[in-house]
Amino acid sequence: MRTDYCGLIDKKYLGQTVTVKGWAHRRRDHGGVIFIDLRDREGLVQVVIDPDTPEAFKLADSSRNEFVLAITGIVRERPAGTANSKMISGEIEILAKEIEILN
Repeated sequence: MRTDYCGLIDKKYLGQTVTVKGWAHRRRDHGGVIFIDLRDREGLVQVVIDPDTPEAFKLADSSRNEFVLAITGIVRERPAGTANSKMISGEIEILAKEIEILN
């Protein structure tokens, strides 16, 4: 079950576990870490998937743009120098723990 909308997650959620649902707007593989910009009616949030969660990583690896995903993870601050001031969620990212492909 969705707990929050992608575009509304900001620094007040730091450390919290959230579940978001939306479309994979963009997927990037950076050699062992996968990033997905997840989009819903409220905006975008960056999701990080690392190999420490093998099931989630496998599903993220097989996902493509416009897949509909449900992602549960922990909200954390983006590393220094990677914030995007043009987005409400630009100072945070979600470290994925579970991914479900909905279509």
